[in-house]
Amino acid sequence: MDFKWLEDFLMLAETRSFSRSAELRGVTQSAFSRRIRALEEWMGTDLLSRDSYPISLTPEGVLFRETAEEAVRMIHARRTEFRDHSRARGGEISFLSLHSLTVTFLPGWLMRLKAATGQMTSRVKPENFDRCIEALTEGGYDFFLTYAHPQVNIPLDPQGYPHLVVGHDKLVAVARPGWPQEWLTEGMPLLKYSRGSFLNEMARIALAQPGAPKVYVAHIDEASMAESMKSMAIAGHGVVWLPRLLVETEIKSQRLEIVAPELPMEIRLYRNPARGRGITGRVWQAAGALGEGYAETE
Repeated sequence: MDFKWLEDFLMLAETRSFSRSAELRGVTQSAFSRRIRALEEWMGTDLLSRDSYPISLTPEGVLFRETAEEAVRMIHARRTEFRDHSRARGGEISFLSLHSLTVTFLPGWLMRLKAATGQMTSRVKPENFDRCIEALTEGGYDFFLTYAHPQVNIPLDPQGYPHLVVGHDKLVAVARPGWPQEWLTEGMPLLKYSRGSFLNEMARIALAQPGAPKVYVAHIDEASMAESMKSMAIAGHGVVWLPRLLVETEIKSQRLEIVAPELPMEIRLYRNPARGRGITGRVWQAAGALGEGYAETE
């Protein structure tokens, strides 16, 4: 069972509305409904009566509400206790990050950040874009590190979730040198990210740029892992759009070559202001100072 299912159920027990509860939990109504149904399946009984509006709790749901409230209260209390211990050791900062940024940008940037803020413990969860957004809005993490581009929507209220531009990268189309000349006429085999992934959306924009090659889909990575896509390109399977920081070494060593115009990307740090502890404020200020050479802050 997922802990957030309990919080979902308690929200629904309070609002008696799927649409309102989903909005407050920061997820789509369909995703919220699936989570409630998963909880009922795990419990082995219906917790809600859906025959009326507003919805009501079944007798089992009434009993379970008491259990869920107590479980959530106890877990949050223990979590606060553990985090108080962590703050006594200098504080803990939690980050969500896209996978490729944890390999390229985050290690060096985090070292500079710690040097500027003093002693602290860091915790990083690499995830795909949608899960990062969900986890940030659910309140479990302090910051979210992501790529950004004006044509890609980031579904975070800029007033509720401010951001800093802390770096830049470029999306580059790369292939192994010596690729067959027929690729010029027949099209280049494309190593494609899964539909809905952030890098897939960025690659779609890059493909629409003047000078982009003709392509056809030859391989789809359903996990949308940039590192595995890089390995496929090095092996000669085709062309793939990757963050330049991830392939800089391979480009310099001529294991990969750029075959299309680059697409500029920002690297942004989003903040969850609800987690306004002193250490997060110091980290935010330090991140802003480290990123002063970059673009706007919102």
